[in-house]
Amino acid sequence: MKLLLQTILRWQAKLILWKYRPVVVAVTGSVGKSSAKEAIYSVLSSKFSVRRSMGNYNTEIGVPLAIIGARHWFAGLAKGKWQFVMPLRYPKVLVLELAADRPGDIAYLADMVGPDISVVTAVGPSHLEFFDSREKIAEEKANIILALTGSGVAVLNYDDEVVRAMAEKNKGKTIYYGTADGADVQAVNIVSSPDGLVFKIQYKGSTVPVQLIGVLGAPSVYAALSAAAVGLSRGMNLIEIATALRNYRGLPGRLQLLQGIKHTRIIDDTYNAAPASAIAALAVLSEVPGKRKIAVLGDMAELGAYTEDGHRQVGAATVDHGINFLVTVGPRAKFIADQARQNGLPENQILSFADAGEARKPVEKLLQPEDTILVKGSQLMRMERITKEIMAEPERAPQLLCRQSREWLRTL
Repeated sequence: MKLLLQTILRWQAKLILWKYRPVVVAVTGSVGKSSAKEAIYSVLSSKFSVRRSMGNYNTEIGVPLAIIGARHWFAGLAKGKWQFVMPLRYPKVLVLELAADRPGDIAYLADMVGPDISVVTAVGPSHLEFFDSREKIAEEKANIILALTGSGVAVLNYDDEVVRAMAEKNKGKTIYYGTADGADVQAVNIVSSPDGLVFKIQYKGSTVPVQLIGVLGAPSVYAALSAAAVGLSRGMNLIEIATALRNYRGLPGRLQLLQGIKHTRIIDDTYNAAPASAIAALAVLSEVPGKRKIAVLGDMAELGAYTEDGHRQVGAATVDHGINFLVTVGPRAKFIADQARQNGLPENQILSFADAGEARKPVEKLLQPEDTILVKGSQLMRMERITKEIMAEPERAPQLLCRQSREWLRTL
């Protein structure tokens, strides 16, 4: 049944794309693709009629539903047929997120959407349960570049060497973004504060200041840079792009700064976790003011043979970034605690718990005024339960936290 549904939705989506001919911006990567999608939407929607993927509609069912503009397969089947038959208004641009859980996923999705612009954010050791190596993941992600025609544009993260090398597979134009010299669209003079980020974007000798409100860390800078590169590829100028980025707001659970109890700050990064994103989040924690820096880190899933090494890398990073107190959640996260202990974090500054439910009250008791606390872990760990316990306005959890739908809350 699922295969039949998938096939019908795929062909409905392809027929709709053939009929309306929107510009398709496809985004993939091991980390950062959802934030990039949102930033690209913020930039392009300031000038064009744009639709983006809803939530995490990035799979073989979710992507065609995003193209059709439906949230459920039943409505998608009916609406897809209607859109193809009738001459309806349709967005000029689609911004679609493509995910790869298993080999062949990106090739399948890219063939369906036929991207005009392909964005790759980063390649890291995610989903290694289903891929043999990081190189295999890179090969899969590169299918989004191979799907471009000669008139297509590849937007690649210059700071990630594996992503940068994907330009060799591109038949058309490539725009690099990043912070390193050599990037076409480059961020310089990055300054973070409790209110957000301020930096400058340079492109072909021109420079504009950019302010991102309510978001933190390098991942947000990269999201904005990818959006700037896409905007430039569609004829926008830097002033238009910088103005549009003021409207960008990060997604719940992605490096969001929240007010905590006892006059504390929370960096809520609970949507998901991989070694690269966890280390990046620890770097953000180290930069944000706080009397003590506390990291609450849960298991990272789907790392396969890389499970122990990945967690130990994060454990070492807690010490490298000067974290004062470490709380781990889950059986895999004990590798984080063990490595932090080996690297010099005192035993009395480490706590470990089996799950988020068990950790909630001890984390609350641990907090002191002016602390800054990072909460992060894979989706399966439900780390947002800890954030909800310590946030100053738990009644706003439905708006501020991830996984607050009835379906998710029933799984607590």
